[in-house]
Amino acid sequence: MAPISWLSLFIVFSIVLLLFSSMNYYNFMVITPSTHVQQIHQTPMNWKW
Repeated sequence: MAPISWLSLFIVFSIVLLLFSSMNYYNFMVITPSTHVQQIHQTPMNWKW
């Protein structure tokens, strides 16, 4: 194959990687924590040894 084809293939895959990474990043960044804070229920453990 010609070097131009390898270069265009590299550019296409790089753009796809950047798009996928940015979509994945913003998918998790858009979710904001709600105002309701959930309390974690903890049971105290008293070890008797």
